[in-house]
Amino acid sequence: MTESSKPPEDEGINYGSYLALDELLSLQRVRSFPEHPDELLFIVVHQASELWFKLILHELRGLEGQLEASDTLGAVAAVKRLNALVRIVTAQLSALETLPPQRFAQFRGYLGTSSGSQSQQFRAIEAMSGLRDQHFLQVLADHGEIPELVQKALDRPPLQELFNRLLTTHGVTLEEIYVEEHQRPLQMLAEGLLEYEQGFAMWRFLHVQLVERIIGPLTGGTGGTLGSRYLQRTVSQRFFPDLWAVRSKFFKG
Repeated sequence: MTESSKPPEDEGINYGSYLALDELLSLQRVRSFPEHPDELLFIVVHQASELWFKLILHELRGLEGQLEASDTLGAVAAVKRLNALVRIVTAQLSALETLPPQRFAQFRGYLGTSSGSQSQQFRAIEAMSGLRDQHFLQVLADHGEIPELVQKALDRPPLQELFNRLLTTHGVTLEEIYVEEHQRPLQMLAEGLLEYEQGFAMWRFLHVQLVERIIGPLTGGTGGTLGSRYLQRTVSQRFFPDLWAVRSKFFKG
């Protein structure tokens, strides 16, 4: 944007005001008293996760648009960014690994009924990605009325269905994209989607390990929820069952 075309209202914008840093940095409100030195770490990691979840949802919507527009290369680029974001969210879990269980126990009571299972954005990511099984729907029901953000995701076709529609538009099957050289872009997209699912599963697995490391394998979540038991059950859930199933077809008889 040239100097002459810059909107007048942007003339006073600087780094701090553009990022709303005064507001952002005032949102880490430690509840323990006296203040526990580890509570800020706990808050920042979870708030940062929610910010990344917001961006992941934004990119998932973009991916949906690319798939619906039959823009294969655009979808490949969208999935590449998604996978980068999932790696970031997963990597930051390592910060919480430095929180010993006895120190978390010292401020856990200040969390009230808070639990990661209450994250509407995380549930929306699961729904947009493709979770529709009875266990997932029952977990949603157990938490009361389904939030609007999650319901909108459930009302949309899952990514697997959108990918299958893309294949139909191109007049090819899943098997064909793996054996026909000119279908390489679709194969790259398929592999990118599988990488997304595997990255998400890795986040779940490491989250299970983290929860058990901090509060134990037989303990409920921070708000009296299922904690690691729910996460363990979801590690093996598939977003793209068709993409997994096609692999076995190459090794039959």
